Amino acid sequence: MIEKLQSIEDRYNEIIKLLSDPEIISNQTEYQKYTRELSQLEEVVNKYRDYKKIEEEIAGVQDMLEEGSDQELKEMAQDELEQLKDREEELIRQLKVALLPKDPHDERNTIVEIRAGTGGGEAALFAADLFRMYSYYAERMRWKIEVLNSNPTGIGGFKEIIFLVEGKGAYSRLKFESGVHRVQRVPATESSGRIHTSAASVVVLPEAEEVEVDIDPKDLKIDIFHSSGPGGQCVNKTASAVRITHLPSGIVVSCQDERSQLKNKARVMQVLRSRLLAVKEAEQHEKITEEKRSQIKSGDRSEKIRTYNFPQNRVTDHRINLTLYRLESILNGDIDELIDSLRAADQAEKLGQAA
Repeated sequence: MIEKLQSIEDRYNEIIKLLSDPEIISNQTEYQKYTRELSQLEEVVNKYRDYKKIEEEIAGVQDMLEEGSDQELKEMAQDELEQLKDREEELIRQLKVALLPKDPHDERNTIVEIRAGTGGGEAALFAADLFRMYSYYAERMRWKIEVLNSNPTGIGGFKEIIFLVEGKGAYSRLKFESGVHRVQRVPATESSGRIHTSAASVVVLPEAEEVEVDIDPKDLKIDIFHSSGPGGQCVNKTASAVRITHLPSGIVVSCQDERSQLKNKARVMQVLRSRLLAVKEAEQHEKITEEKRSQIKSGDRSEKIRTYNFPQNRVTDHRINLTLYRLESILNGDIDELIDSLRAADQAEKLGQAA
């Protein structure tokens, strides 16, 4: 492990030198590539340097114990040594976690797609609740949200909403949200007070860069149409909405939120690239394409990863059997405990596999 950590520190120092090279500075593509790599290595290098410092301090205290004759000083040194050993043990644990294979997309922006599933109008309202939850969370994290496409209902819900989350580590924290979310509550439209169960599906994709996905214009079927909506003056009267079908994969993406046809087309291509990157990587990892696409489902209740139960003020994540009784604060964006628990479970599983 030490050899690997030393090689990482050596690479870190090499990149710092490269970033001061005028040729690299003048080439923004190269400069950004090295900057991203430096950012990825920084945490490990800082922990490794802390570890080396602790090792030096332990060696110094051990020398004091061996050479000293004053009993009181030796007792103080022994107490200090125990504290240093505890710190050393914790740093070793953190370094093992830091050395686990990294998802290369963790630091990227992310595209989130929410679709109403089982439950009709109530499912669309729940999709809107999930969008607000992620919006509030993004605000807490000081991330920026940009809606790429939405299909609103007349009662404040969304049949579908797709948005970009821009900010450091956005994908690393939101990627565990992919799956079907279930809600149990009395709908606002329910007069008899019966509890209904509805669902919405969430797909989280790393934003793809243009160079990562080669899209042949000949493979695209582009349709221009009038935007639709719940009605009223906000409906666009011009044919600015864009639908693009990627013929080889069958993936269809549309956007109607902007009044500019060019802007809508740019947003469609942004989403299409990210979906194609997800499919491409599924194939590279010897997974069938359908497995990656399985995130984009009808939202059937049987596929749930999390349940939001209003009568019991309860949120349960079924993957890690975690239940929290503070539904309102979670829907207001306080989801760090859920995300941190999922990340910890993922790390524990990877550490177990590496052992």
